[in-house]
Amino acid sequence: MKKIAIAAGLAMALGASAAQAHLPGYAVSSNETIWRTSFGECWHTSSWTPEMAVEGCDNVMAKAEEPAPEPAPVATMADVEKKFALYFDFDSTEVGNVSNIVNYIGSLASLNSVKLVGYADFIGSAEYNEKLSERRARAVAAKLEQAGVDASKMSIGFMGESAPVANCTGRGAELIACLRPDRRVDVEIMGQKRMQK
Repeated sequence: MKKIAIAAGLAMALGASAAQAHLPGYAVSSNETIWRTSFGECWHTSSWTPEMAVEGCDNVMAKAEEPAPEPAPVATMADVEKKFALYFDFDSTEVGNVSNIVNYIGSLASLNSVKLVGYADFIGSAEYNEKLSERRARAVAAKLEQAGVDASKMSIGFMGESAPVANCTGRGAELIACLRPDRRVDVEIMGQKRMQK
């Protein structure tokens, strides 16, 4: 009987020492369960130091899981269309500032097309005004191309005096000033923008 007790004690000690390799500083059973006192405290061995403290013993709490990082915003492409109008002085093809058009085109992820349509007021012959509206559209195209807009994306049209928007009466300088909205080039831009979701 004494031999059986010694063998059981030896087996238990060997099991405990093998398990202690995984939990140094604690008295453990063969299935690596830490022994506890009647007060529920973990049983230390003589080699235990505070650096050996494990979760669930000696007031060591489970490490809180770090929150998962926020998913990165997903960029999607959206078709966009925007219109601009450039106005001209009487009988002029001199193009003003186009930076707002160029900046908008630069903000696009991709440019599909730039449609330019020239117009003129009704003062003068219809034939002259048609050619004037064409020259205005071509002048805008040239200025946009100088600013870096892809010429292959641009198309040019002209309407002459056939599509007035101003409703004017009077004569001379007053009439010329009133007809300014008819002396224009409409710029229609189609493209795609990145949108964050």
